[in-house]
Amino acid sequence: MRKTRYAQGLTNPNSLVKSTEELKYIEQACRIVADVLALLEKYVKPGVETIELDKIAEDYILSHNALPAFKGYKVENKIYKHTLCISIDEEVVHGIPGERILKEGEIVSLDCGVNKDGYFGDSAVTYPVGEISEEKKRLLQVTQEALECAIEVAVEGNKVYDISRAIQTLVEENGFSVNRELVGHGIGKKLHEEPPIPNFVPPLLARKQYPNMKLLSNMTLAIEPMVNMGNYKVLTKSDGWTVVTADGKPSAHFEHTIVVTKDKAVVLTYR
Repeated sequence: MRKTRYAQGLTNPNSLVKSTEELKYIEQACRIVADVLALLEKYVKPGVETIELDKIAEDYILSHNALPAFKGYKVENKIYKHTLCISIDEEVVHGIPGERILKEGEIVSLDCGVNKDGYFGDSAVTYPVGEISEEKKRLLQVTQEALECAIEVAVEGNKVYDISRAIQTLVEENGFSVNRELVGHGIGKKLHEEPPIPNFVPPLLARKQYPNMKLLSNMTLAIEPMVNMGNYKVLTKSDGWTVVTADGKPSAHFEHTIVVTKDKAVVLTYR
């Protein structure tokens, strides 16, 4: 769940650095997110309705004195009504939970955000439903590896485009493509903060929209490769939320909330 467009003005990077106290609150929110996604893995199987996964997630979050970050999220005149975004096969992101039943051979992306005491955590994972094809297995593996490569370069002194380049290079070397419509983001007291984190190195004309900000210790970022098996073009379904691949081929989505440090990023949403 993210905005597709960010402010045009340049944000002072120092204003995005979190205090030790703020990091503690963000970590608490992230722990709940990670636990939700770990819990859901055993329920991802053929015959399960996606709304059931959503109910399990919401119950868990509420039982830990937190709130689903996506529920009630507003974009223009639209309000999202669920806890999770659940996206299956060609659905890239923002799939709406409902009566759809998971089927053997599908892949399902679960995106979860939590608001705990006014601070946010965000993470996503793509799980196989039963036995999946070798091609889908490779898609999941490459997407997860792209996230890991991005995290490795999310250190103080590097820049946003170092993250973008790490993702794009690995994905395209493996014959897949990265989404260009939706991006990662800063996170903290808001679900979506500066800076935007594109999964590709933007062309010159887009660099004002996606500034190549220098990374500083204690910035918190949600890095999230969205990788398509075919080309990168996407469409939005008539429900106004669900983003799908234009060519109908599967897509995978992995995301972690991390803290930038001098030597090695700290992942707050490890499951």
